[in-house]
Amino acid sequence: MKQLKDIGFFVKAFLLLVFLVIITIICSYSFLEPMAQKLMIKNYTAHNKVSSENVVIIVIDDKSLSYHRWPWPREFYGKILNYLNDYANPQVIGFDALIQNTDKDNMQSDLKFFDAVGKCKKLVVGFAPAAEGAFSKDRNDKYTENFYKKFAIKTNIQYTQMYTNEAKGYGSYYLGLSEYPKQYFDKVHYTGSVSQPLTLWGYANAMEQVVIVNGKYYPSLALRMYLLANNTDSITLYPDRIKVDKTGLEIPAIVVPSGMETPLRFYKQIHKDGYTHKKYSASDIIQSYDNLQKGLKPIIDPKEFEGKAVIVGGNIKAMGIVGLEDVTPTPILEKHPGVDIQATNYENIINKDFVSYSDIFTELFWYAVFIIFVFIIIHKLPIFGAILTLIGSFIVYLIFAIYCYNKVFYIPVITPLIVMILASIFAYSYRSIVEGRNKEKIKQAMGKYISQDVMQNVVQNIDDIKLGGKRAVVTVLFSDIRGFTSMSEKLSAEDVSKILNEYFSEMEPIITKYNGVINKFIGDAVMAIFGEPIQDLNHPINAVKCAYEMLKKVEALREKWLFEGKPKIEIGIGINTGEAFVGNIGSEKRLEYTVIGDTVNLASRIEGYNKVYHTNLLVSSSTYSYISDIADVIKIGDVQIRGKSKKMDIYEILHLKN
Repeated sequence: MKQLKDIGFFVKAFLLLVFLVIITIICSYSFLEPMAQKLMIKNYTAHNKVSSENVVIIVIDDKSLSYHRWPWPREFYGKILNYLNDYANPQVIGFDALIQNTDKDNMQSDLKFFDAVGKCKKLVVGFAPAAEGAFSKDRNDKYTENFYKKFAIKTNIQYTQMYTNEAKGYGSYYLGLSEYPKQYFDKVHYTGSVSQPLTLWGYANAMEQVVIVNGKYYPSLALRMYLLANNTDSITLYPDRIKVDKTGLEIPAIVVPSGMETPLRFYKQIHKDGYTHKKYSASDIIQSYDNLQKGLKPIIDPKEFEGKAVIVGGNIKAMGIVGLEDVTPTPILEKHPGVDIQATNYENIINKDFVSYSDIFTELFWYAVFIIFVFIIIHKLPIFGAILTLIGSFIVYLIFAIYCYNKVFYIPVITPLIVMILASIFAYSYRSIVEGRNKEKIKQAMGKYISQDVMQNVVQNIDDIKLGGKRAVVTVLFSDIRGFTSMSEKLSAEDVSKILNEYFSEMEPIITKYNGVINKFIGDAVMAIFGEPIQDLNHPINAVKCAYEMLKKVEALREKWLFEGKPKIEIGIGINTGEAFVGNIGSEKRLEYTVIGDTVNLASRIEGYNKVYHTNLLVSSSTYSYISDIADVIKIGDVQIRGKSKKMDIYEILHLKN
């Protein structure tokens, strides 16, 4: 039995674990958890820190259109780079734009821009990996082969892979690179990926720190800028981080099909148009460059950029042309400028502003703790106390989650609450089932001490149990075993107990059959009530029929017992019909459902006259008035009943008609 219980425990534990895993997966991949995480990041993570002044951005924005109508000649981009390279002396420059073709109508303008790119040795330009398209390995031509060789040189990183998964195992995600014009590409010194992956729910929450194209690793724009700023090109890739060998910087990252991703730590917005980093309009920079070339005072002092990281990008909203507005949904903005996201990634790296996440095994452990806690609370406390405690627990957990997001430690927000709610529903359902089973067991057990009908009456009126009752006309039946005392002296207590138990076991169903209720066993005697609590208009007739069948059953038992060597047993039965008090008597702490009154006493005394007249079944005249048509009787007249001043008639039932 113990082994079966142990097996049952392990089965329940296993089912609980499966439940936890299923809930975690459902909640993690539903919209609820990401939506809650977005709210937490926006309100409690991003708002508690402002970006540093060491990372700034130059944006080709709506204001820039006042300098020159769109499209711009590319020499304007060259002026921005010349301003930074010739006058500002920034630490590193990132160019968040893709140049994929030349302007055939204004090639001289393009060449001026390309020359500026070539002169800027601190510049990292953006490229985009692609699932297919230009420079895909599928082309397999000489030009493509030469391009990849040059591209590897431009990327110029040495990586060591410290985990078993082969890079080419993930290479099927990106098959090609964005195309560069040859004149432009020849001038580029360094490149970095500007890819911004989206989650399943359509917003950017991480950056591909390295991407894999055809089995080769390429760094992000921000990572390549960091390597250039620190004069190194060596990184080591671990399953959970990227390490820059020279500086010792470790960037947390996870392996994904496209490469290695790092969660972004967002900052507080400092501009109405959604930027979280200090920004400058490209038109101000170009005009400043023009002024400096003429010996005039610049609009923006180049010293503002000295020693800083500068990222140049475009984000024009006014014209509404697809491709000019470079925005991506993030947890803090529906339209987050792409150049600002690149700046965020770079600042995360240089300031080590990395996000920490709870791992799945820790989460499952705490979900198990939450479920156990819920079960204990529901088991130990009443329902309202348990509900208040659980609501308080929800609030405490939300406060804890807010604290974690303030500390840039991301934990599940909705999933634990859903787990606790489902655990509460499960616990209450389980409790209800268990209590129902226990109540049924109690009813079955108590039904062996009191009548099932009395038990049902108690259960139906469980909230209105009190002392008192009512007066009602009932029929009371007393039966007694003849010579029980002398029989007890001859047999052992165990043998007497067996005989009585068998006798009572045979009598009980007969009494129940005729709507009778056993009120009590008194030694070898049985007291039964007809008419209450089971409503029965024919209770006198049914009581007599019951008594008659009891006598027939005793005859059968007597033959059986004689064959078994047990003593001969006979019973006497007395029945009386009349008014009596029916209900609960006793004290507030101990009740007994019974009948009391002269009707009960008279039935008991009539039963005693069976010994006097050597009969088995006697009824009072009040009972006889109900059964005169169905029974053959012998009238025993003028009987003096103890406790009665007048004599009365009693009747012996010989047999029942039909």
